[in-house]
Amino acid sequence: MTSFISHLETQLRRKPQQTNSTRISLPWVITIGYLSLILLLPLAALITKSLTLGMGEFWQAATAPIALSAYEVTFVTALAAGIINGIMGTLVAWILVRYQFPGKKIVDAVIDIPFAVPTSVAGLVLATIYSDNGWIGQLFTPFGIKIAFTRLGVFVAMLFISLPFIVRTVQPVLLELEPEIEQAAWSLGASESQTFWRVILPPVIPAILTGVALGFSRAVGEYGSVVIVASSIPFRDLIAPVLVFQKLEQYDYNGATVIGTVLLLVSLVLLLLINFLQQWSRRYAD
Repeated sequence: MTSFISHLETQLRRKPQQTNSTRISLPWVITIGYLSLILLLPLAALITKSLTLGMGEFWQAATAPIALSAYEVTFVTALAAGIINGIMGTLVAWILVRYQFPGKKIVDAVIDIPFAVPTSVAGLVLATIYSDNGWIGQLFTPFGIKIAFTRLGVFVAMLFISLPFIVRTVQPVLLELEPEIEQAAWSLGASESQTFWRVILPPVIPAILTGVALGFSRAVGEYGSVVIVASSIPFRDLIAPVLVFQKLEQYDYNGATVIGTVLLLVSLVLLLLINFLQQWSRRYAD
């Protein structure tokens, strides 16, 4: 009887531990299952489909002249838009955090418009105002500068859609910076430029790089606005996502799969590089 009671007490002690283990593992199962269903399986299917073509056919499709031109337009233009927005987006975030002015809440809300507006609507608006007869395009026409339906129009569209990523990433970091740190630097004899470069900028650099990475990734995958504001002519302003759609229209599923795989791999490599830069910036800030 005594041994039975001891065995029962042992089982009762183990039961809460098993329940706690179940509670801990259930979120992991849900998380891994959801990520696998939404992200990992589609990406694995894309890569697997491209590998079934064979290395020779894959390389031929990936390095076709029209594909190389589309890669160059896509990645170079997206990187340029990310760098410009990295500078201007940081400036916008600084103004919103450090200054008070009439209509500040309106300006703060306008930043999120690219998130809410459908990309096709954004492309239609950009094509209208940047055309030769548009509000902004007509100002550049006398100088022989054409924006809409050129690569410059692609650049403007990528600037438009990627700006909120930089602003919304940098803004919280600037809010956490205490003004007392700057005042302490000034009291120790530091100038305004020295305070900016040595006190303010180092902790903000990781957020800027993160925003640039997000904006770059968003620009690389953009389709709706670019397809309207650009002429999508090969070797001129054709981007890779539009080329994928053109391949699908031509029933060239293998070519579309290969180009999509190249976009995926290059984006992953660039994101890993930017993550490395972020870690280096954090060590430098510390």
